[in-house]
Amino acid sequence: MRAFQLVGWQQPPELREVPVPEPGPGQVLVKVGGAGVCHSDLHIMEAPGPPPGFATELPFTLGHENAGWVERLGPGVTGFAPGDPVMVYGPWGCGVCANCREGRENYCQKVGGQGGGLGGGHDGGMAEYLLVPASRFLTPLGTLDPRQAAPLSDAGLTSYHAVKRSLHLLGPGSTAVVIGAGGLGQMAIQIVRALSAATTVVAVDTEAGKLETAKRMGADEALLSGEDAVTHIKDMTGQQGAQLVLDMVGIDPTLRMAAQVARVLGHLTIVGLGGGALPVNFLSPPHECSVASPYWGSLPELMEVITLAQQQKIKMLVERFPLERANEAYQLLHDGTIQGRAVITPHS
Repeated sequence: MRAFQLVGWQQPPELREVPVPEPGPGQVLVKVGGAGVCHSDLHIMEAPGPPPGFATELPFTLGHENAGWVERLGPGVTGFAPGDPVMVYGPWGCGVCANCREGRENYCQKVGGQGGGLGGGHDGGMAEYLLVPASRFLTPLGTLDPRQAAPLSDAGLTSYHAVKRSLHLLGPGSTAVVIGAGGLGQMAIQIVRALSAATTVVAVDTEAGKLETAKRMGADEALLSGEDAVTHIKDMTGQQGAQLVLDMVGIDPTLRMAAQVARVLGHLTIVGLGGGALPVNFLSPPHECSVASPYWGSLPELMEVITLAQQQKIKMLVERFPLERANEAYQLLHDGTIQGRAVITPHS
C-alpha cells in the first residue's frame, strides 16, 4: 500500500510503498477515508530531531486525525463489522492507568497519549490502511462521511475539550474570544455557539477572509488582530475582558493579546502550538485568571463531538487532497491558504 512517511528530520515526507499491516488480537485494520492535515505535523516535520518526550523512530507514517471504514478485525474483536464507518480516537494510552480508565487517554500516565502519526512507534493514517491497536479507539460515525468527518477527531475534539472545561464561566452576558480563525478556531466558534448560545463570541485573526468565515460560523464579532481589537474587546466588556480566551495560535503576539483581553477570574486557554511564551507577572494575566494548555480530549468527549456533527450543530470546512498531493496540502497549510482543514483522502 502507499503511505506518506516522514523519512528524515527537516526533509519533505515521501510517498512510499509499505506492506499492508495484518491485525493481531484485539486490533482493527481501517480503510482510511480521510486523514486531516494538522499544524502539529508541520512542527514535527520542521523539527531538527524528535520533539521532547517523543520516542520517535524514522520512518513513520504521518496522520493523527483519521476516519474510515473497518476493513478487517483481529481475533477477539467484537462490536464492529467490516464496512462500518468509524472515527479513530487519536491519543492512544495504556488503557489501564487511572486516567485511561476514565476515558482520558489523552492524559495517559504511562505513555502520554501519543498515538499513531505522531512518531511514538505507531504509524498514522496518511496511507491506504491504518492499523488501530485496540478497538476501544474506534467510535461509530453513523451517517457521517469519514472523508468529511476526519478533522472532528482532533480539530473538533481539541476545541470541544478546550471550551467544555470553561462552560461554568459562560452564559448570558459572557464573552468568549477566539484568537485564530483557522480550522481549530472555526470549530471553537461553533462549539461555543452550540454549548452556550447566550455567549458573545469574538473572533480575531490577521486575515480578512478567515474573519468572514468566522462570521458565517457564528461569531458575533470578527476583528483584525492588533491594538484596535484589544481596545474593542475591552470596550464591549466594560473594560473587564472576556471570561474565556482561546489562543488557537500560541505565538508571542497572540499570547500577549490573550493576556490583555482576559478578565479577573477568567480562563486563558492555550491551544495553538506556536511555541510562544505567555508574559506572566503580578498584573498579567489578570488576578486569578487560570491559564491552561489542554491536550486533545477524552473518549466520551469525542462521542459528544460526533453527536453534535450528526445533529448538524457543528461542521468542518474541508478541502480534499489525494495521497499524492499531500506535500502540496502541507505547503498550503504552511502558507496559510487553507480556509478550513485539508484532508488527505487515499481512496477518493
